[in-house]
Amino acid sequence: MAEELASANVNRSYSLAAMSIAIFTFMLFFLYPRFKGGEIDPLMFQATLIVMGMATFSFVFSTFAYYRVAIGQADDRTRVLLARQGDRFWLFGYTLLFLAPSLILVTVGLLVVGVVWFSLWLIYLMIVVRLFPRMQAKE
Repeated sequence: MAEELASANVNRSYSLAAMSIAIFTFMLFFLYPRFKGGEIDPLMFQATLIVMGMATFSFVFSTFAYYRVAIGQADDRTRVLLARQGDRFWLFGYTLLFLAPSLILVTVGLLVVGVVWFSLWLIYLMIVVRLFPRMQAKE
């Protein structure tokens, strides 16, 4: 993986991590009072926060792996392995980030809309499972 691409991936992953933190904060600001008041499903709310936390840290780990590639202190084989690791963390975080809206919709009681979003997420997941292995960095 070229250092320029790795640097761009660092920036992308970092931006997604920051966006995940913003979404997490937004959810707490607007949904936590409803959680405390018993207006929303408490298990779904907590599950959504866990998914957002996992997505955020996945982006952070991705950023770290890409950064290690970008600084160019490893041999070519190690850089490919780090790039693959970064790609996997990035994909996991991105997949969880797409899952969060359906969880939020179910949490606030919009079950039909949440099921539609979840169905779209499952379609996305099937496409990713099929295509991602072909898109990884080559040794």
